[in-house]
Amino acid sequence: MSDILKVSFIFALILILLWKKLNIGLVMLIAAVMLFLLYQMSFILILETGRNALLSDVTIKLVLALSFIRIFEMILREHAVLSQMMDAVKAIFRNRKIVVITMPLLIGLLPSVGGAYFSAPMVAESTRDIKMSPEEKGFINYWYRHPWEFILPLYPGLLLASAVSRIELYNLISVNLICAVFVVITGFIFSMHGVKGVISREKKLSKRGLWSFIPIVAILLPVVIFRIELHYALIAVVIFLFIFYRYNLKSIFTVFKHGFSLDVIILILGVMLFKEAMEGSGAVKNLSQFFVKEGIPVLPILFLLPFITGMLTGLTVGFVGSTFPLILSIAGSTAISPIAFAFASGFLGVLLSPVHICLILTKEYFKADLWGMYKMMIPASLIVFGAAMAEYFILK
Repeated sequence: MSDILKVSFIFALILILLWKKLNIGLVMLIAAVMLFLLYQMSFILILETGRNALLSDVTIKLVLALSFIRIFEMILREHAVLSQMMDAVKAIFRNRKIVVITMPLLIGLLPSVGGAYFSAPMVAESTRDIKMSPEEKGFINYWYRHPWEFILPLYPGLLLASAVSRIELYNLISVNLICAVFVVITGFIFSMHGVKGVISREKKLSKRGLWSFIPIVAILLPVVIFRIELHYALIAVVIFLFIFYRYNLKSIFTVFKHGFSLDVIILILGVMLFKEAMEGSGAVKNLSQFFVKEGIPVLPILFLLPFITGMLTGLTVGFVGSTFPLILSIAGSTAISPIAFAFASGFLGVLLSPVHICLILTKEYFKADLWGMYKMMIPASLIVFGAAMAEYFILK
């Protein structure tokens, strides 16, 4: 029982610190230190735990992948690649519904904080002559930005879940695909009822517009089809882009400085140290034995732990980093069904979180009523959750 009290205290501390907007990496470092103290770990064991976290191949791969994602994003933004992609989409599709959702979908391809504020003007423009409430516009902008987080390896939450659980990224993406599809479907169910017709072609499809998709495709294809590790694909594409855009040494240094930020490194080290501390302290093993001994059902825990953490923090890396080490022990194995279900539960909590920055920015831009948006988000989330639960039982 003492293990439950200790770990509950740690989780409460994590949620409070994240709610106070403290850096997630720093929060996880503090949580790891509290584990050292509460479990009175010896100095030698603490050193061993730190070494395992620092020198783990998972840690090194995560640092490379997340840093090169930031580099990749900066290069695309500097050269207006996203705007070229959007021009191409407008030239290809005339269906108004597709054009409306394409804007947040395209912006969502890059995991930038507050990206919903970038797509909001485009949604507003594409719905300018349509009778649609601010809440519906806000829902479209917010909802269609986020299906990618289930399946796109550029998102750190998905990458972290794969690394911590040691489930191959390709397999996790394959299982998560059904949830991503249901996010798209529910968006149509709960919005755009008055959106009909076609739009006039403002621009002709250019070769430059088509070529703008190449960088993202060049990363996704090796990872999804050939199962090449993400950091290798990112490094190769970034090097090519340096050559293609003729970056000089000064520009390369600037981009690398942005990519290998201290925040990213602290984030990864904090999560990995917390994971190792949970295991090294005996907390994971003891709690797992307690749940088995007391006959506590696994499914409610798989849902509640990540969902509550995701809702309170509004961060995917927050619920993955803080709850997955314990979830792995509760599940009793690295089977994909409980991990995928826990990820879906946590991310639905993130989507419904009132502190999610994309939701806040979208609400502010469209001057929408938050409860009006929730009237669409809650039933849509319930359908996605139903799909995740059905898949859990089928895979199990």
